Amino acid sequence: MKTNTSQLRKLGLITTSAFVIANMVGTGVFTSLGFQISGIGNVVAILVLWIVGGIIALCGSLVYSELGAAMPRSGGEYHYLTKIYHPLLGFLSGWVSLTVGFAAPVALAAMALGKYASNLLPFLTPIEIEHAKTIIALLVITIISVIHAYDIRVGGNFQNVFTGFKLALIIVFILCGFLITPHLQNLSGAFHSLSFKDFLNPEIAVSLVFVSYAFSGWNASAYIASEIENPQKTIPRSLFISTMIVTVLYFMLNLTFLLTAPTGEMAGKEDVGYVSAFHIFGATGGNIMALLISILLVSTISSMIFVGPRVSQVMGEDYYLLRFLSVKSKRGTPYYAILLQFLISFVLIVTSTFKNVMTYAGFTLMLFTFITVLGVFVHRIKYKNIERPYKTWGYPIVPILFLVVVLWICIYTVKQSPVESILGFITVLSGSLIYFTNYFIKKPDVVKSN
Repeated sequence: MKTNTSQLRKLGLITTSAFVIANMVGTGVFTSLGFQISGIGNVVAILVLWIVGGIIALCGSLVYSELGAAMPRSGGEYHYLTKIYHPLLGFLSGWVSLTVGFAAPVALAAMALGKYASNLLPFLTPIEIEHAKTIIALLVITIISVIHAYDIRVGGNFQNVFTGFKLALIIVFILCGFLITPHLQNLSGAFHSLSFKDFLNPEIAVSLVFVSYAFSGWNASAYIASEIENPQKTIPRSLFISTMIVTVLYFMLNLTFLLTAPTGEMAGKEDVGYVSAFHIFGATGGNIMALLISILLVSTISSMIFVGPRVSQVMGEDYYLLRFLSVKSKRGTPYYAILLQFLISFVLIVTSTFKNVMTYAGFTLMLFTFITVLGVFVHRIKYKNIERPYKTWGYPIVPILFLVVVLWICIYTVKQSPVESILGFITVLSGSLIYFTNYFIKKPDVVKSN
């Protein structure tokens, strides 16, 4: 049943920014540090990586702001690459968003939530805890998927509440880490020993994959442009504001982790927030914080469950083979697209390990953000006379900086993590097969509007 979207409530700057922040802040920042410590000896170098990640995300958001303002239709990279390059490349980016870009992060966030929540179940055996983690993760994505499939207004209000809670919790956590921790770790030795050689370590590139994954979501408002009030102005503002807020929070949160807990206790662990909380608040307080972090991750899961199906919906509007994804309920929600994303996340939770999926997802997503940012040059050449309500600040230096760093990360990831990289390429190849199958059945009806 088709719905007149003009009669539906549109999302303003606050709610749009809330979705972007919620997409960014979550699994990555609460799990990445343990893996980074295992590969990088100097903790100050790790802090520098979080600043670099914020700068790169900001560069990318400035470019996406121009593309989103010039092409204000939901779909993100899918819509941009279709218009800039070719429907095949647009389809592949949409396919990656469907299979990796949202379903995998939803699964990872749910798995992390289950890990943190399992700290509250010490009476269970290790095997029972593993089962409990999976059950908790599956239960959370089921409930949130139902909420967002029901009504866009309910989903928007739900998102605002949980994002506000998320920001408040992180700020309180940081303040408590500095003010009440009995013994802060001394990082002066790491500062004095820091050298340029620390950044030549190949593990730096892999660690930047984790950082980039943590920042992934800075482009979230571009995916839901059709749901946003005055997208030409709201998208650039939401991307810039959200990225700046999250960069500061990420740096301070990782600094708090490193100051409050010994690196040896966090190395290789997913639940670094729990380890830090244990040293700040003690055993009981640590358990309470583990519960609160679990609730915090609900916001991340909620945002991605809302945003991801909007990409699938737009693909369904354009491709005959996927037309069922464009079907909306009478309340305006793409419930089949939500269901499909839920099923993919469900399978990943049941079958996948955490670290490998994070590397696989981070690498695959960077491939298409690279192509999209490169597209701002192509778009300016191809559509010289199009109206541009917003232009990339610092052009062309800003997009070039983004492209150079992301290319460097991708090259080293292929060298250091070949299996995950190959899986990323296989994912792209599988999308090509579906595209050409659809093409022979019925040519794509690509929307011609900007």
